[in-house]
Amino acid sequence: MLHARLGRPLGRAYADLSKAWAPCRRSLQSSGCPEHNKLLNERRQSHSTASSRQQQQAPMEQESPVSAYVHLPFCKRRCYYCDFPVSVVGSKPEQPGIQQGMQDYITLLCREIEATVKVPGPPLRTVFFGGGTPTLVPPQLLKQILIALNNKYGIAKDAEISMESDPGTFDALRLQEYMLLGVNRFSMGVQCFQQELLELCGRSHTLEDVYTAIDNIHKAEVQNWSLDLISGLPQLNSKRWQHSLQEAVSASPTHISVYDLQVEAKTPFARWYEPGSHPMPTDEATADMYRAASQFLQQSGYEHYEISNYAKPGFRSQHNLGYWRNAPFYAFGVGAASYLFQRRFSRPRTMKAYQQWVTEFANCSSSIGLYAGNIPGSGSMQAEELEEQLLDYVMLRLRLADGIPMDELQRKFGHVAAQTVKATLASGSAYAEKYACETYSQGQQHVRLTDPEGFLVSNDCIATLFAELSSDAACDPMLQIAELS
Repeated sequence: MLHARLGRPLGRAYADLSKAWAPCRRSLQSSGCPEHNKLLNERRQSHSTASSRQQQQAPMEQESPVSAYVHLPFCKRRCYYCDFPVSVVGSKPEQPGIQQGMQDYITLLCREIEATVKVPGPPLRTVFFGGGTPTLVPPQLLKQILIALNNKYGIAKDAEISMESDPGTFDALRLQEYMLLGVNRFSMGVQCFQQELLELCGRSHTLEDVYTAIDNIHKAEVQNWSLDLISGLPQLNSKRWQHSLQEAVSASPTHISVYDLQVEAKTPFARWYEPGSHPMPTDEATADMYRAASQFLQQSGYEHYEISNYAKPGFRSQHNLGYWRNAPFYAFGVGAASYLFQRRFSRPRTMKAYQQWVTEFANCSSSIGLYAGNIPGSGSMQAEELEEQLLDYVMLRLRLADGIPMDELQRKFGHVAAQTVKATLASGSAYAEKYACETYSQGQQHVRLTDPEGFLVSNDCIATLFAELSSDAACDPMLQIAELS
């Protein structure tokens, strides 16, 4: 069984989708789902020859980006499972040298913002500060970024402005200072409620820091905040997992993210542990943790609206919903990835390379670079073909509990694609009922994965669907464009 090891928060790691969306990044991400990234990468490599026969490109993306991801890479230390682009600043980030380094980075980041073309359209509806640990950045430096974004793109008055945080990096006053700047949503990486497991992960915070941070959030009267947990940690068992779930709910966040641990190459965890082998939980034990989380959190009043995410009614992450709906977005900072004009581009992952890239980017015509795909360091980027757009759309939409809206799928990609999805996942298919189903919402038909069993085998479902959609009949751009015209 291929269960959903979707361990990356999209807001924090969307840039990592470049591994799948060559020649750029998740982050997903993302932007956040490594096994889905692998499926995408394998699928695109296997179809490189077929794609060369299909030179007809889809029309340029008409939807205007209304979201921006900003990467703030500073961390007190690197966790043992982490392969994000981070800059370790140690336990005393307030030292003058560290503060100057942060200022230099913010100046560089603002230069990138100023050099990036503004796509005609409305102001930004969401801004997400990911990392790293953004709450290590002083409010006066964060203000510089928000001013740069507002001057260039505009920020809607009711925009969702999110900021990732770690326990031990803020107090109530600091949160209030961020809120005065417009930040209205915080996402805190707790990961677990056991001191020994925090130490095993190399986290910079203690369990005492966790409870202090929760108190500070409530003292600051933060109305919208998320708490992150990680399942599949070494020495994690069902009893400890249930305790973490109970403590998370007791903290009263409006949103909870539950990510399955990813053992990434070149990390200490990759040297020390083998997934599924002691002291790591077995795949079945991890699947049971997923089932337990889904049941307990829904019973506690959270809607399971995405494979790894739960929210109180009205508190879904609007920024991440943009990722899962495959909407275009800006991105800035080391290792960050943008999606504009049907092109995904990842910035360099090291500070030195990023600095050089920004200099080259700022010295060229950014509007020509984005529209033509001639971004420094990327070669000549081609817009995604219709087949790629279709498969990205399907993969991301199936992460959502709402699933794939069939009318929209047919409108975007044609009748053949819509019928293929229904035949593969809906009535009469091998996945029907237990793993996938058809639903109706406000008169609209959706095909979605079931919760939790369908989500647990999402990789298997998506791989099968990719194979069907990659047939000549389902993905020929000329055929689909003819149907859409």
